[in-house]
Amino acid sequence: MDFIDQLKQFAKRVDSMKDSLQTEEATKTALIMPFFSMLGYDVFNPQEFVPEFTADVGIKKGEKVDYAIMKDGQPVILVECKAITENLDRHDSQLFRYFGTTTAKFAILTNGQYYRFYTDLDNPNKMDEDPFLTINILDIRDNQVPELKKFCKSVFDIDSIFSTASELKYVHEFKDVFTKQLNDPSDDFIRFFLQGCYSGPKTQNVLEKFRPVLRKALNDYISETMNDKIKTALGGSGGSVSIQQDVKPTEVQSEDAASNDTTEIEKRTPNIVTTEEELEAYFIVKNLLSDVADLHDITYKDTESYINILYKANTRKWICRLRLTDSIKTLIIPDENKKETKYPLTDIYDLQQYKDQLVEVLQRYL
Repeated sequence: MDFIDQLKQFAKRVDSMKDSLQTEEATKTALIMPFFSMLGYDVFNPQEFVPEFTADVGIKKGEKVDYAIMKDGQPVILVECKAITENLDRHDSQLFRYFGTTTAKFAILTNGQYYRFYTDLDNPNKMDEDPFLTINILDIRDNQVPELKKFCKSVFDIDSIFSTASELKYVHEFKDVFTKQLNDPSDDFIRFFLQGCYSGPKTQNVLEKFRPVLRKALNDYISETMNDKIKTALGGSGGSVSIQQDVKPTEVQSEDAASNDTTEIEKRTPNIVTTEEELEAYFIVKNLLSDVADLHDITYKDTESYINILYKANTRKWICRLRLTDSIKTLIIPDENKKETKYPLTDIYDLQQYKDQLVEVLQRYL
């Protein structure tokens, strides 16, 4: 079985067990130990996978980290575990203390679903404050699979992982910077775009005038790119999507025009990202229902957990819900009492198999 297939199987295990695990010990036994076993480590061999590894911290003797993965008699990875119900943000300082007292080059903080990988890129022998890799087992990205595979026992190489850790760290930081600029362009970012297309003085009033224009341009470009990919995936049909803006673009002619306009521009930071796969699935469902209702009446509302496909944007008239991650894909269809029935999908193109059920739901709302 390929590594990606093992990950998918393990993700199903996590998804099925996560709600029933309440303690750290239960999380270790049910999820964390099987995870490292999947990576090829003998979790029952104390010479390779040491539980309660002693990591003395200063005057505090007998401090123990949950697990240490050993190589040639020395710890190479420290693992600190928390219950799956715990938020990891409150626990990285504990692992930070352990890191500098051992020869381990990597540290992992996990609650069984989320795995945060740390090293010492900023200062030798001092664990970085931010992980260079964060993985959500229930939503593993394609580009994260090869990085995680490097931690498998059969291919584990300290130098190889460390050399790519810096790249991963800055890729993550660059994405964060771009996301911030996408939502609220900074003055310097606006000036950068104005260099080649605006010859007038770039005063603060002009920057404020162009801020919503640039924001709209960036989001429009992303929308157009997504539309092209969706149309290609659906053979040139299916519709389009746009990223909603809370502001209206305003033509900029001069500094005087900018200073005379006192309209306040509302800003928002979206917390929900609609993926290309979710949009493609939405258009597949929409096409399946094209013979039953006006396509304009089939809408969607995205949430952090799933995309909700609705009739006339009414959340009480939901046709189906789709939970789509790289490892788990599930179609949820309501019965007449709104009780959920879940159908596992191999990929979103399996949706065509459920046309009759979707039509039946939609007809209840007509």
